[in-house]
Amino acid sequence: MPSSSRRPSLSRRRFLGLAALNTAAAFGVTSISTNSARAATPLPEYSPAVVIGTGYGAAATALRLGEAGISTLMLEMGQLWQDPGPDGNVFCSMLKPDRRAMWFKQRTEAPLASFLWLDLANHDIDPYAGVLDRVNFGDMSVYLGRGVGGGSLVNGAMAVTPKRSYFEEILPRVDADEMYRRYFPRANAALGMNEVDRNWFETCRSYQYARVSRKSAEKAGFRTAFVPSVYDFEYLKREEAGTAERSALASEVIYGNNHGKRSLDRTYLAAALGTGRVTIQTLHEVREIIQQPDGSYTLVVRETDPYGAVLATRHVTTRHLFLGAGSLGSTELLLRARETGRLPRLPEAVGQGWGTNGNVMLGRANHAWDTTGSLQSGMPALGIDNWHDPVHPVFAEIAPVPAGLETWVSLYLAITKNRERGHFTYDPASDSAKLQWSAAQGQPSVDAAKALFDKINSANRTIYRHDLFGDTRPFENRFTYHPLGGLVLGEATDDYGRVKGYRNLYVTDGSLIPGSTGVNPFVTITALAERNIERVLAEDVRA
Repeated sequence: MPSSSRRPSLSRRRFLGLAALNTAAAFGVTSISTNSARAATPLPEYSPAVVIGTGYGAAATALRLGEAGISTLMLEMGQLWQDPGPDGNVFCSMLKPDRRAMWFKQRTEAPLASFLWLDLANHDIDPYAGVLDRVNFGDMSVYLGRGVGGGSLVNGAMAVTPKRSYFEEILPRVDADEMYRRYFPRANAALGMNEVDRNWFETCRSYQYARVSRKSAEKAGFRTAFVPSVYDFEYLKREEAGTAERSALASEVIYGNNHGKRSLDRTYLAAALGTGRVTIQTLHEVREIIQQPDGSYTLVVRETDPYGAVLATRHVTTRHLFLGAGSLGSTELLLRARETGRLPRLPEAVGQGWGTNGNVMLGRANHAWDTTGSLQSGMPALGIDNWHDPVHPVFAEIAPVPAGLETWVSLYLAITKNRERGHFTYDPASDSAKLQWSAAQGQPSVDAAKALFDKINSANRTIYRHDLFGDTRPFENRFTYHPLGGLVLGEATDDYGRVKGYRNLYVTDGSLIPGSTGVNPFVTITALAERNIERVLAEDVRA
């Protein structure tokens, strides 16, 4: 059973939901609910509401449906991450990855491809339904979380509300007053957002690497900002003090976190299960959406085991269908449905407006006296905030290099304002969506990051690291952690995520956001889902 340190303060619903998750893990079943967690339950033929996926938007939607008394089925292609492996941990660490690390790969594909041009981070593994996927599309790769909780299982927990002026720019049809007064606070509370103790931050070992980067930024005239998190900072204090089992301090980040993180299975999803109206079916991938003559939707669902074997193909019909499979998953489902004639009235906007959130990763070499520390928190708590720059706005996460030894490397994930957008096309040969994105489209992001960090290097007489990304490039913009767009709000859908051309079909994830949020996007995705489901429940759905 997972450590209780993974739990924020629990409501009764969350307690019931956590009990259902733990029981499902103990009995090895793929059907999770408060009613049937002890026995295998087949996929029902009908559910009043179906939510595809268990990520941020999907989880918020399912909770509010359950609270409204709507029987809701969630379909998740990944597995439940609750059952410890042979080492006693649910997740493996970055330093010793095994089959739990990645989704059906034969070798891990970590974002830092090399160190001193040696591939030290990646290891051969057995193909398995691991927690992190990297989907490769030529000039762009996309990292995705796989499992109950989606991206919340593998991200850095940075719970950032976007700057209001930029939110109004990217989503001008959404009432910003309402979002900042009601839905952002609601999302942050439900996600378990907290902030680091500033006094502790200034003296702890865990964030020495962040303080070194802050000093370098301030010397160049740039300011830093503390970043809220859904990692329990009080637990992190205990990790450093040696009174709690290490997790953020044990190189646990991109392949899951065993203790202090308030991932969705600890928060929204537990509360949703606790309503008694929500069931999660794991290892069930939706492949097709078919509309029936009465307007309901039949889903073709492929059930697999954790080794990739197809166990069965089943069908479930629903009146209200919510797509929460993420920017790639939801977009592919609707693009496939349109191009195969299943849902021919879907608009041309399906598949458009995709972006990387301007992601660029880079590293700087510090002076010998500026040690970053051998003990580094895997959960960032500080960023360089230069978003006000009128030419090259950048918000740069100060990222860890949790190698367990001194590296003298300062690492950053820069989020930039890149107006370039990709789009998806349907490939009938592979029955999949293909991203159309060129390396040239990422250049504005590199230019913005370079403008900032050239000044930091100049002020500190430091240089870029050229050995981190498998070749000699100092900037890595060929992958993104933050895929956004594909089913943009107000274009592929109405202003509340209702898909144009079809009744009772909704989008509730990051594919609604047109390519950029200026910060880590999961708080925005969650708050937008909270807003949209409130309207849908008021106008469309009845218990």
